[in-house]
Amino acid sequence: MEQPERHEAAPATDEGVNRRSLLAGVGGLLAAGGVAALSAPPAAADPAVRPERDDRVEGLLRKMTLAEKLGQLQLVGTEAAAQAALATGRLGGVFSVVGAAKLNALQRIAVERTRLRIPLIFGLDVIHGYTTNFPIPLAQGASFDPGVTAADATVAAREARRSGIHWTYAPMMDVTHEPRWGRIAEGYGEDPYLAGRLAVAKVRGFQGDDLASPDRLAACAKHFVAYGGAEGGRDYNTVDVSLQRLHNFYLPPFKASVEAGVATVMASFNTISGVPAHGNGYVLHDVLKGAYGFRGFVVSDYTGVEELILHGLAGDGADAAAAALPSGVDMEMVSTNYVRFGQRLLAERRITHEQIDDAVRRILLVKVRLGLFERPYVDESGEVKAPSPAALAASRQAAGRCMVLLKNDGPVLPLAKSVGSVAVVGPLGAATYDLNGTWAGLGTGAFTTPPVTVVDGIKAAAPGATVTYTAGCPVEGADTSGFAAAQQAARAADVTVVVVGETAAMSGEAAARSTIDLPGVQQQLVAAIEETGKPFVVVLVNGRPLTIPYLHDNAPAVLEAWAPGVQGGHAIADVLFGTVNPGGKLPVSFPRAVGQIPIYYNHENTGRPADPANKYTSKYLDLESGPLYEFGHGLSYTTFRVDGLRLSDTRMPARGGRLEVSAQVTNTGTRAGDEVVQLYLRDPVASIVQPVRRLRGFERVTLAAGASKTVTFTLTPEDVGFYDNAARFRVEPGQIEVYVGTSSAATLTASFTVT
Repeated sequence: MEQPERHEAAPATDEGVNRRSLLAGVGGLLAAGGVAALSAPPAAADPAVRPERDDRVEGLLRKMTLAEKLGQLQLVGTEAAAQAALATGRLGGVFSVVGAAKLNALQRIAVERTRLRIPLIFGLDVIHGYTTNFPIPLAQGASFDPGVTAADATVAAREARRSGIHWTYAPMMDVTHEPRWGRIAEGYGEDPYLAGRLAVAKVRGFQGDDLASPDRLAACAKHFVAYGGAEGGRDYNTVDVSLQRLHNFYLPPFKASVEAGVATVMASFNTISGVPAHGNGYVLHDVLKGAYGFRGFVVSDYTGVEELILHGLAGDGADAAAAALPSGVDMEMVSTNYVRFGQRLLAERRITHEQIDDAVRRILLVKVRLGLFERPYVDESGEVKAPSPAALAASRQAAGRCMVLLKNDGPVLPLAKSVGSVAVVGPLGAATYDLNGTWAGLGTGAFTTPPVTVVDGIKAAAPGATVTYTAGCPVEGADTSGFAAAQQAARAADVTVVVVGETAAMSGEAAARSTIDLPGVQQQLVAAIEETGKPFVVVLVNGRPLTIPYLHDNAPAVLEAWAPGVQGGHAIADVLFGTVNPGGKLPVSFPRAVGQIPIYYNHENTGRPADPANKYTSKYLDLESGPLYEFGHGLSYTTFRVDGLRLSDTRMPARGGRLEVSAQVTNTGTRAGDEVVQLYLRDPVASIVQPVRRLRGFERVTLAAGASKTVTFTLTPEDVGFYDNAARFRVEPGQIEVYVGTSSAATLTASFTVT
């Protein structure tokens, strides 16, 4: 991509903007070569970022009063607020109201009682299910299977649209190196390529080929941009990022989603090198709408425009609106600065008619694509209030594909279905809604179908076994009074399944943790079970990577189940008893200790890489280098070999080049299973120091015992290039190293030269 066109704030004259709107440029990042400042664009909208024209939309724009136009830019989150805004005909959409009858009642006011009869758009956080909860997105990242995210989105879209929802605030594609950040649960992990592949699949699953279909939703790529870089892992916090890292690490999944046709984008809460995203004309106007050619609309996050005041970019609500609208935020969620101050700002020439029309046009075009003018109402008899058998089956299958076997000494797993007795121990062994995880389906009926517990899943999987349950301790707190009963249950059983981890509320938005150990005394509970000397396995239910060196050193087997959704108990039992052979891989590194954070596979090298024999290298005195479990790690009940690495050529032209990389994967074990073959690249010498490895291909393969398959990846200059500190994409001549294997620690290697 070429460098985005430079956009400077207009001078403080009666023809331009005043000093307050120029604040968006203060502290902006000015990169080498005259790259654009992180600032608001000029008062006149750039023709290059205008959406397509539609006769119906243009006709409405000609008829609309200024008040009606500003009303289309308003999004509210309650019935009462919606009714109040509709009374004056000044409302574009409603979110977080569910129930077909309620939504139809609001729509009836808009369509039958307002002057221009423009329908409302109804949005909701449909993150990993509407009525049927699938595994959390981080778990879906572990599947390394775009089919899993597509299945989640397809089921959710059908349930939500038939219940009156038109628009979802997903997928979240915020890559992050920060496991303390609670919203890591809502994304796909630490790698931009993986996040982009899965986000595209989810966009297509939500939207299909026709947004007007009764089974489809408008998707929303969020949060734009760099939200995952929040300092200290504290939600909403500052992000200070170089321009090259912004374009190489945080932006690629969004670019891929725009290319896939995502209908909307949500701005992020964070600053980006000193400029809050909601007032950041460089990322919203120049990059998203300009360079990427995004033609949908940008919605603020909850009160994000208003928060420009507390950020220190705006002095009051008028300043906030004057910064956000020209920067590219088209629709304001919850706060009302566009509606309150739009007329005044227009009179003061701080915003323009063209900017307002551009925002309204984008919103109306999405409503047209959704078919809302022709079919504004939903059939209330078709509202989905309970999961269908097909949806439950899809959720169960997805959960099985998302689980990661971290350790399996012995091997202890899989358990025999003929086992005589099983003790289930741990505070999450009988948990219900905690298995859904953060942002569980908010739709009608979502909380009337509790998830299957691990205890019940094991009982169903081994009907001849005696299955007992003892909590042992709570998830949080220091109460160890249940340890004795837990040990007694373990001694009486053939095997113990210890289910520990986090509650649903311990990850997600506003759920940062300063430490990411097992909460409370759960580790001590595992130690108490180990003291019995009886066989046991540990199942983790959690929304983020945890620091679990004790489990790694002492538990015979550890299964990462994440928050697996409404069929979680069945899915966990499927894996424990071998009905499903685990094939998931970690989408994020597991640190050894919180002091290692950030630790991630795609880091840049230093001039003194870690060397245990040399004190003066980059490492800790008191901790082994590297993660506990690397990105891409995951075991199986069978074994695999990857060999026969071949390149179709030793050279790739920098312009229009194409090269194929192939390798053979063989199931060398005794049962069928899945392996994820992963391709990584390294550019060892470049004008901008490159990561030690970058994922550029993966394929999940199912093989019978003894079977082999050749996996082929196609590389182009896009795979070997990178953005520099002037936001220019570069493909430089030189050697590229290729690594193929089953994790980011792959050792099978070859190389080619870019010419």
